[in-house]
Amino acid sequence: MSYMHGNSIDIRQLEAFAAVMSAGSVTGAARLLGRSQPAVSRLIQDLEADLGYALLHRSSGRIQPTSRGLRFHAEVERHLASLIHIRERAEAIGRDEPATLTVAATPSLAAGILPQALAAVPGDLIPRHLHVQALAAENVVQAVVARSADLGISSLPLEHPGLDIHWIAEAPCVIAIGAGDPLAADEVVRLADLADRRIITLANPYRLRHRIDEALDRVGVAPERIIDVNASLTALSLVRAGLGVAIVEPATVCGVPLDGIMMRAIDQTIPFLFGAISAAALPLTPTVSAVIDAARAEALAMPGCRLLEANGSDALADTIYGQAAIDEGASA
Repeated sequence: MSYMHGNSIDIRQLEAFAAVMSAGSVTGAARLLGRSQPAVSRLIQDLEADLGYALLHRSSGRIQPTSRGLRFHAEVERHLASLIHIRERAEAIGRDEPATLTVAATPSLAAGILPQALAAVPGDLIPRHLHVQALAAENVVQAVVARSADLGISSLPLEHPGLDIHWIAEAPCVIAIGAGDPLAADEVVRLADLADRRIITLANPYRLRHRIDEALDRVGVAPERIIDVNASLTALSLVRAGLGVAIVEPATVCGVPLDGIMMRAIDQTIPFLFGAISAAALPLTPTVSAVIDAARAEALAMPGCRLLEANGSDALADTIYGQAAIDEGASA
């Protein structure tokens, strides 16, 4: 079966489909696009005919995306975003201005480091159009490799042959505590003192979470009550609501301070590792270079933060994965 009539898809069809997905209905999409409902319906039907499969379920006047429609929508979003960026970059070239910049970062780094870093970049290097994407760490890597982002700032690991790693930093995790909590009176909190507390922490077991679990295990703490989240800012909001104490990376606490929350050091070292990346062998513009340098300076302003060698050494691998993982790999 042929899935395409000709070699291209009408951009109006993609815009109509994206609008339907955003609005949740053809009527809403028509309002977004300033077109009639029948015209939008026809564009969607023509797109489905060109593709050779249904994008939407239609029942009793309601629509829902098919499984193929959901997967196709992700591709459409990337394509439309690329077209917007091309238009913006073309306009920047015509005005002899810095090119559009897209930075992808994990939510904690997008909130805790990137704003101050961008503010430190000279104004003549900041483009007219600046795009900041807060993504999961794995998606930051993919965005940079695919060159849909000019620069990434993400937690480790960052191992990919399509990446250039410009710097790697390590900062100790901290405990976020409500201002009225008795533990707030201590400058350094003993991890063992959290044995009877509800602990709020990050969910991804392949990044910071496994180091937090290892530290708790070292002091014999097996929490019975845990809230895991996918963003540090959520953890801080839960602390402020009195739902527990949070073990988090320091970027969010330093960059987005919240009233009623105190940051305290931990008596056990739990390293948070992160770095700046770009696509391998891609020349850096002055703007990208300036953001890389400013982000490094902002990172080093966090308490206890230091730079590590970004050369994939055994020492760095030990810090990231833990010695047990290194020993296991050596015996394999």
